[in-house]
Amino acid sequence: MGQGTEPRRGQAYDGELGAAVAKAQQGDEAAFAVAYRFVQPGLLGYLRGLVGDDAEDVASDAWLEIARDLGRFRGDGAGFRGWTATIARHRALDHLRRQRVRPRSSALEQDVLELPGPQSTHDQALEALSTEHALQLVRGLPRDQAEAVLLRVVVGLDGPAAARVLGKRPGAVRTAAHRGLKRLAGQLGADKSVTDEAPRTLGEST
Repeated sequence: MGQGTEPRRGQAYDGELGAAVAKAQQGDEAAFAVAYRFVQPGLLGYLRGLVGDDAEDVASDAWLEIARDLGRFRGDGAGFRGWTATIARHRALDHLRRQRVRPRSSALEQDVLELPGPQSTHDQALEALSTEHALQLVRGLPRDQAEAVLLRVVVGLDGPAAARVLGKRPGAVRTAAHRGLKRLAGQLGADKSVTDEAPRTLGEST
């Protein structure tokens, strides 16, 4: 359980996911369970970044809607991950509205644009995102950055798909993801300097 989802490997299973979804649309319950197992880890990680401890409840609501509307879905495995992320996002935002919690505003952040850090820094942040601690750090990012990072890294969507979920242009999502990952990498580096246990806690790649 400790590893959580393997975000960058998610796309490798899109063929199997697409086949399972097609069977599930024909009423195959076992195939729906397979599709659920492929998608749920990334979806839950995304929701944890949005609603914290309420992620399981919001995910349950999302899957009820996914099951109800499955016949309307058109697309492949990658498309299914995007479609389910869109539904989960709507349920999460509804949840936040019910709690009268306003999602973080990032208007000021968008005016301060720095170039992305080196690829090694980017990879360091990616590797650490499978941990609970890292998801807590993601929740501290401005919302546009947090969602971009979660959709790209945890759910495993490509730039255009993440942009569709968020209703934004791909360039804006790419920029937000880079800035979020750069900030996360800085925070993860700061953690390392505080205690040498942090790298193990954060699950650095071997």
